[in-house]
Amino acid sequence: MARPRLKPSHVPWILAGSFAVGAAISGILSTITQWHDESPVSRPVFYDMPSALKLLLYTTLPLTIAACGYLYSLRAANWQRGQPDRRSQSAKSIPRRLKAFRQGVYMRTLLRDSAAGLMHSLIYFPFLILFAVTNVLLIDEQMPRSLKFLHGDTYRGYVLVGDIAGVLFLIGIVWALVRRYIQRPYRLKLKTRPEDGVILFTFLLIGLSGFFTEALRIAVADRPAFEKWSIVGYPLSGVFDGWTHLSGWHMASWIVHFGAFLAFLILMPTTKLRHMFTSPVNMYLSDRDRPKGAMKPLPNLMETSLETFGANAVEDFTWKQLLDVDACTVCGRCTSVCPAHATGKPLDPREIVLKVGHVMAATSAGGPISPVVGQDADLTVSADSVFERISAEEIWACTSCKACDEICPVNIEILDKILDMRRYLSLMESNFPTELGNAYRSMENQSNPWGMNQGERADWANGLPDDVPIVDGSGPLGHEYLYWVGCAGSFDDKNKKVTLATAKLLRRAGIDFAILGPSELCTGDPARRSGNEYLFQMLATQNVETLNGMGVQKIITQCPHCFNTLGNEYPQLGGNYEVVHHSQFLEYLLDSGKLQLDGASLEERVVYHDSCYLGRHNDVYMAPRKVIGSLKGIDIVEAPRSGNKGMCCGAGGARMWMEEHTGKKVNTERSQELLATGATRIATACPFCYIMIDDGVKENGRDDVLVQDISMHLLDALERGESSV
Repeated sequence: MARPRLKPSHVPWILAGSFAVGAAISGILSTITQWHDESPVSRPVFYDMPSALKLLLYTTLPLTIAACGYLYSLRAANWQRGQPDRRSQSAKSIPRRLKAFRQGVYMRTLLRDSAAGLMHSLIYFPFLILFAVTNVLLIDEQMPRSLKFLHGDTYRGYVLVGDIAGVLFLIGIVWALVRRYIQRPYRLKLKTRPEDGVILFTFLLIGLSGFFTEALRIAVADRPAFEKWSIVGYPLSGVFDGWTHLSGWHMASWIVHFGAFLAFLILMPTTKLRHMFTSPVNMYLSDRDRPKGAMKPLPNLMETSLETFGANAVEDFTWKQLLDVDACTVCGRCTSVCPAHATGKPLDPREIVLKVGHVMAATSAGGPISPVVGQDADLTVSADSVFERISAEEIWACTSCKACDEICPVNIEILDKILDMRRYLSLMESNFPTELGNAYRSMENQSNPWGMNQGERADWANGLPDDVPIVDGSGPLGHEYLYWVGCAGSFDDKNKKVTLATAKLLRRAGIDFAILGPSELCTGDPARRSGNEYLFQMLATQNVETLNGMGVQKIITQCPHCFNTLGNEYPQLGGNYEVVHHSQFLEYLLDSGKLQLDGASLEERVVYHDSCYLGRHNDVYMAPRKVIGSLKGIDIVEAPRSGNKGMCCGAGGARMWMEEHTGKKVNTERSQELLATGATRIATACPFCYIMIDDGVKENGRDDVLVQDISMHLLDALERGESSV
């Protein structure tokens, strides 16, 4: 007989049940044993409290903890609706997972935004300390007299720590109230709901009632001198000198304090406070068995028996994607960095998460449960489809820049959800922008999205003094490196210059390389990022067959999109190669001395624009900077948004082949930011970025600023240095 399998929905029950039983047993034992500390410098847990209140605590607390576990289990049951997602644990993954878990638990990711991070830290860490302080008191109560420890100097230190934590906690809560309701930063103002006020008021009530309960207890005890270590409670107790019915006031304050804590326990699973548990779990499970830049693989669409592809219903997402939704803190950091949202497009990454969560909550098997965050009453869900809440325009506005994923403090994978929804729209509904259909036809018929004659792929080489070896893919490569030029580098007039510059630099360094010419097909990146997995597999399978048949091992490419697809996604189809971006290879050539820069200089101010697919998708940030920075006399400046915070050019996610009909153009916005640095040259390391930034600079009327790929800047400096000799 098969053993019953532990499900995620069982875990909250088990944990809550354990705590509930523990709390009940604690109350029973303390009632039976009556072990009181005889030290004059100590205090009973229920000082000046009738037995009825003690019974109230040890009855309602276990029941509320159990209710909290039940409500969490309803949420976990929703995650079980998702598809499998391999997040298996291994010896290699454990250190990475623990690191991610610690980053969440220690607030390191939140501190990327110093102000918000400090505010949250002032709430989070003192709250944990106060929770520990309460539990230490309850543990001490269970100890036999000979083992009690909470007396004397230990007690004095204990109350001091508790009061300091309480003060810091209240500072954090007041700061949060000011930030949300007075300062009102854009990303918070958009999603402030009544529940935010309820949560903050509950926390404020816990902190204030805690101090008042402490002060009234000290006042009832005639303010013993050792309580002076309660640096808030003791001075506050003086306010109650001469008051009558102090015991009654003490009892009332204690009830309010305890009631606020019970309210907190119920708020946790029913509001965004649930992230206190779901976020660390989500971060621990964020490590996955595919590279950062790779999309989730699909089976061979020519052979699979699947009848639907992509994500439409809640059940189409993976369980991890559904856990993501409940891990959301609704902080809006993703909103603040989205280039589409910043330029007036309908996309808001946070809304994607919240809308999926709304549909998931509304279609729960046992009936609707609370959504991730409160929704307007007129927003209803009538079917199990995320497109009840999400429009196609939102999905197609995405540039797949991954800025939302990168900045998320709890590692929510927003881009994966958007791309899976694109798969559904493209493959199942044929619901995609008209101009994208033209690119699809070009990739299918001409093997490139530009719609150019495949026989002209190697024509760029006519600009070289020497012939470049072209292999047709029918035999062994016969060269150390294959130079994968890419569609832009082969057909776009601007990017042909990048290809020529790169080839010349490789020749100077004595690198043995060849190109495929007409045998090179589009990698399929635009098709895959726009949801057309069928077209991607058609192109990628042919490329893998060609490369494997030739025995290719090392590939150089100047296109980050090709770099990402060849290196991170072709292994899903059996193509395993050592792929380097030309910025990395040029860095290697310079470091090894194979490429000499004697006499090369560039007496200009240069700003480098980070490519999303080189940077956030593959964590390559320094190689392009080191290459351009190797030139003498150069003055490198950084844009306000650079590195992993760099702004997209607007062409990723197949947006290169879609028009922007709404809001400001992304490349215009980014170009203005780069121009504001005062740079006379802008360096890129991606063919799409080159096109978009160059167009944006010209659109801004700045023909005096030169936009070029890093290879062109490098070759320009070399050739000018040689001509001056």
